[in-house]
Amino acid sequence: MSNEVISTRVRLARNLKDYPFPCRLSEQGRKKVIEKVTSAIRDSNSSIASDFNLIKLDDLTEAQGVSLVERHLVSPEFISETEGRALLLSKDESMSIMINEEDHIRLQVITDGLSLEQAYDTADKLDTLLDENLEFAFDDKLGYLTQCPTNLGTGMRASVMLHLPALEKSRTIGRIAGNLSKLGLTIRGAYGEGSEPSGSLYQLSNQVTLGISEKAAIENLENITKQLVSQEQQARERLAKSIDIQDSVSRSLGLLKSAMVMTHDEALKLLSNVRFGILSGQIKDVTAEVVDSLMEKIEPATLMVNSGKNLSAQERDIERAKILREALS
Repeated sequence: MSNEVISTRVRLARNLKDYPFPCRLSEQGRKKVIEKVTSAIRDSNSSIASDFNLIKLDDLTEAQGVSLVERHLVSPEFISETEGRALLLSKDESMSIMINEEDHIRLQVITDGLSLEQAYDTADKLDTLLDENLEFAFDDKLGYLTQCPTNLGTGMRASVMLHLPALEKSRTIGRIAGNLSKLGLTIRGAYGEGSEPSGSLYQLSNQVTLGISEKAAIENLENITKQLVSQEQQARERLAKSIDIQDSVSRSLGLLKSAMVMTHDEALKLLSNVRFGILSGQIKDVTAEVVDSLMEKIEPATLMVNSGKNLSAQERDIERAKILREALS
């Protein structure tokens, strides 16, 4: 498994045949869609049916909703409007179904590392389960019908979360991004479209859904991912020889182990440096898995949800520093 790839996600967009898109649905219509999708899961004979819990967005605090975004379980757009929206979430949080986002159904599967085929296989099984109990909007020429024309066809977005500090430090990401668009792929910040990269985290995903099969799209994404990983490894090998880089890595770990106050942006930058040092072999006593877990735990809303408190910005920075010290010392 490549340590440069943190996670894999496969998302499928689906709509119910006899209902308008969510933007045109009445309040009653949205409730009906939630009922139908929930029943399709719970009334099935599948072993995974009992794994899902229904979460209505109206029942969540603002921090709980934002935490779902921080953990990549839902999109930022999904929590921007809570009325008539719900989430079916598996107990291990590897599977989720957003109901009444841009489309009636946005199902997604998240797995660790580079595992596109595994993620797609699970998503396909979940899609089949829903299809057995629901009638999806489908056209023989256009494929699955979606509100946004860019999702027509397979309705599939596959993506990988990459940590690319060496390519970022080498200032080659911009050139790579331009080349990727010619291959039907796009690279963005960790939260997808419109987000800026932080902590050297990037999301690489397919752009084309019409006129290409799911298998071909996944193979293309996997091949390009492996090429990017190889470029990152080569760049890291060169940069790791620099005493300035080595010093930055050591200082980053020292700060994380001792700081009493730590902002979110500073923490991500320092954790990224430490992760670089782990993969370059400079840091021996911390694992990449520990860093990945910390990157999620120190997110502002997730930090508050886990603490059970509504914290001010300064209180979050103090709590964040405490979490980091305890985990790394």
